[in-house]
This record gives sequence, C-alpha cells and structure tokens, in this order.
Amino acid sequence: MMVHTKSRILGTVAVGEEGKGMEDSGEGSKTTFDEYISGITFFRPPAPPNAALEAGLARALAEYREWAGRLGADDARGDRAIILSDAGARFVEATADVALAASMPALLEPAPAVADLHPSAAAGASDELLMVQVTRFACGTLAVGHTMSHAVGDGHAACNFLLAWGQATRGVPIDPAPVHDRASLFLPRVPPRVEFDHRGVEFKPPRPRPHGGKASCGGGGDADDDLVVVHRAHFTRDMLSELRSRASSSAPAPRQYSTTTCLVAHLWRCITRARGLGGGTVTRLRVAVNGRARINDAPRVPEGYTGNVVLWAWPAATARELVEDGPPWRAAELVSQAVARVDGGYFRSFVDFAVSGAVEREGLVPAADAAEKVLSPDVEVDSLLHAAFCDVDFGGGRPFLFMPGYLPNEGSVFILWSFSGDGGVSAYVPLFSRAMERFKECCYSLATGDARL
Repeated sequence: MMVHTKSRILGTVAVGEEGKGMEDSGEGSKTTFDEYISGITFFRPPAPPNAALEAGLARALAEYREWAGRLGADDARGDRAIILSDAGARFVEATADVALAASMPALLEPAPAVADLHPSAAAGASDELLMVQVTRFACGTLAVGHTMSHAVGDGHAACNFLLAWGQATRGVPIDPAPVHDRASLFLPRVPPRVEFDHRGVEFKPPRPRPHGGKASCGGGGDADDDLVVVHRAHFTRDMLSELRSRASSSAPAPRQYSTTTCLVAHLWRCITRARGLGGGTVTRLRVAVNGRARINDAPRVPEGYTGNVVLWAWPAATARELVEDGPPWRAAELVSQAVARVDGGYFRSFVDFAVSGAVEREGLVPAADAAEKVLSPDVEVDSLLHAAFCDVDFGGGRPFLFMPGYLPNEGSVFILWSFSGDGGVSAYVPLFSRAMERFKECCYSLATGDARL
C-alpha cells in the first residue's frame, strides 16, 4: 500500500480574542503518560469531501481550543499549562493507491503499515497537540486517523472531541458540550486528607535508566525474537459469556464479576504464561480507571470534561500464583478488588497529595513513563469499551471499523468492541514474537485456562 500525503496547519474559526488565554493542564495530567494516542476510524462511501471535514474541524476547534493550543508553563507556578494560542492542528490529506480490501490483512493483524493511516508523533517532530489524517482509498473508503496529546485529555475526552468534529461537520449542535474548567473541579479539600499512599503508585522517585541491553520478557532468543508483534485477539459473545460464567461460578463465595473484569484477568494470565516468567516473578496489572462516574461528591465531573480523569488500579501476583496455583476466579477477584479501591475517595486523596508540595519536596516524578516500551513482567490493559468511537459520524454514516493506532509497546493491550457484529470484543496484544504463539495457544482455550495455565 502506497500512501501519498500533504499536510498543513489548520486554525480555528473566529473565536474572539485569538491567541490569548491559558488553561491549567489539570491534576490528572500531572501523572498521565506524556505521549500521543492514536486511532483510525473507517467509513464506507460516499464520504464527505475533504473541504467539509476541514471546515468542521475548524468549527470544533473553536469549541475545543485546547486541541489547537500548545503546551507551555504557568508563569506563576511553573506547572505545565495549555496555552490557548489557537496555533492550530495539523490536517493531513492522503490517498492510497489500492482498495481497502487489499490492505485488510495488515489491518486485522496489525502491522507497521497501519502507521501510514495516522499522523506520526515522533518525539520532537512537532508541537501540535492534535494531528488528523484523512486517507481516501481507491475504492472510495475513507480512513480518518487521529493522533492526540494525552497531556490534554484522556481517551474519553479525545472521543468526545471526535464526536464534536463529526457534529460540527454535519452542522448539528455539539453534545456533550465541552467543559474546560480544570481548576475548580479538582480543588483540594479543606483541610486536605491524604488517605492513601500515592508514592509508588502515581508518583515515584526518579531512577537512572540502565545503560545498554534490552529488557527481557523471560527466556532466551535471538535478535528476531526481540521483535514486538501485535495480534488482534477476537473474543466472541459466547466466549466472553463463558469466561464470566467460569470465573463467577468457581469463586468460593457467590460473585458476579463483570465481563470486562473476566476478560482482563484472562489476558493477564495468558500473557504471563506466554512470557515464560519464573514462578516467583511478581507481575502487576495496570488497569486504567475513569473517575468521571466515581467522583460522587461535589463538584461532580461532567460528561463533557475535556481533561484527564484517569488513575490506575494495580493488582499484583507472582507468576506461579496467577497461572499455576491460582484458579481463574482468583485473577478476576484481584482485578475486581483493585479497581474497586480506586473510588471517589481515592481520587480526592490523590488531588490532595498532588497539591500538598510533597511531590516537589521529594523530587517525585510520574510513575507513568512513556519511555518504557517493554512492560514485562507487568501488563497494561486499557479498555475503550465505554468510549463511543462507533458513534463518530461526519455525515455519511457511522464507521464500519475502528482500531487503535500502531503502537507496538510490549505488554500494552487495548480492548474495544468488535465491528464484526457478533457482540464480541477485540484485544490488540503486543508481545515479543517468541511469546506470541504461546499466547495464541492459551488465549482462545477456555479449557486450558480453567485447568490452570
């Protein structure tokens, strides 16, 4: 597949006092990954012309000025801030010289070619906080790729912006309306109450990086084995139901674990087995927890909040406990308990700690490190099941496929609804090639999982 591109910086429509203003980046951005998140949405023809997409984007940026701004610093405190400069977003127009069907194998089993369909966010390459690419295939299919700074917003906020872009292109009101007040939503309590230990969770002491050598996921291997490959694992509705039934029914006390919890636990176990970790090796699972529905006291975080409201749950176990000695319900219980602990009180405690001055006094840094490209022995699972990417509509109807951008970070998994129409879920799993075949063997075998991996 040959993709030809041309790009330019697209400004907003008139917004009044252009080039002025600043937004605090919010407490959530102090610990989030300082990286870009990408995704690609595919639409069947007929699709609106590029001029309509461009005009809609400019209108959406006028309502979401953060994405047209630049990162800077608050002169008063030195904290990171979003400069509302209306400097613009990058708009890339592209054409592919083949029909989409010719590229589908690489898309369904993600390969580096996928990166041609969303803008690159190579370190230092640009300072735009939003980059989009519209690619038209020879068959008329439209692919809309986005690359967005995580420092501005989380996956939920990014999805809201894409929905707004579609609404602005169609000429309908933007819903939900964006809420930009990042400071007053997360004021510390009086007096502050740091009720949980946030050191080693959201913050950590700075550590010197090791010199030379590659991180290992267990076992030997030559240079080819160090290649990270991405597999799209598809779980049908029946398989998900069976996973949930087996975990819930085998628990010593009556429990009804959620489908997502059971799938996340299953992926954690299978990845741990596939890596061939030693039995005593501790593996942690990082699960993103959206605080919008968990912060129940005033002020509530509205649906249209444009920033980051994500912290992490960290269940942990030794590899032996997880895949040899522990039954399937045990992993689901570890995940369920850890996620439940990250409640509204935990989020408020985090805010109080983040502004207490302890981070600055102790020289702590965010635990979320975008430079970590190999997570083994740990695993990260980010769920996009509650983000409405399937509702993005530029005027030609909803997409027939959505997928995350090509991000081969070993052990960093994305799960999202399958577009196959069977009510199933797709998991995009990046692992070293030497571990992938073992992962495939156990990930689809419920009997193997039930019999201890």
